Amino acid sequence: MSTPDRRDLIADAAISTVATAGLRGLTHRAVDAAAGLPAGSTSYYFRTRSALISACYLRLAALSVADADRWEADHERLDLDSAAGMLAALLHHWLTAARDRQLARFELSLEATRRPELRADLQTAGLSARSKATALLTALGAPRPEPAADLLVAWTDGLLYDWLAGALATTRPLPDVAELTAVVRRMLKAALST
Repeated sequence: MSTPDRRDLIADAAISTVATAGLRGLTHRAVDAAAGLPAGSTSYYFRTRSALISACYLRLAALSVADADRWEADHERLDLDSAAGMLAALLHHWLTAARDRQLARFELSLEATRRPELRADLQTAGLSARSKATALLTALGAPRPEPAADLLVAWTDGLLYDWLAGALATTRPLPDVAELTAVVRRMLKAALST
């Protein structure tokens, strides 16, 4: 695995900072410290806080697409069962190893609803997820893959949010891959019938 470039390193540290400290904790100085970089490094690459937040959106989208690409590469055969298993494994990864990324994504998404200058980068990030979902549903034979992809992304986001930040997030165990596979199979069947 290659070493991330300085911009990616800073964006990753910013995402981690948002996940642990919220947007109030997102300062150039905090990101420098989290990245192990000299003071002023973050502001050199991302002059404003808005530019840093935008870098987070775009990095989160790139990491999510890379995750999906990695899981797709492991599944040569694509049918409903393999797609459900693939998406379930991906969701499990996002609920566990990549948990902080999802929490940061939710926090950053809410920020974009209050700050119009951030919406374009949030939209770009969201379109990459919909593109991946559209390709998956097209491969599975969806008659209307674009609207089905919108539903699948919304259901996936809802599931992630509910398990990570919802009312019962701290009182119930995370689902295992088998449980997620059953849920995803139902979601895919519903998406394919729209």
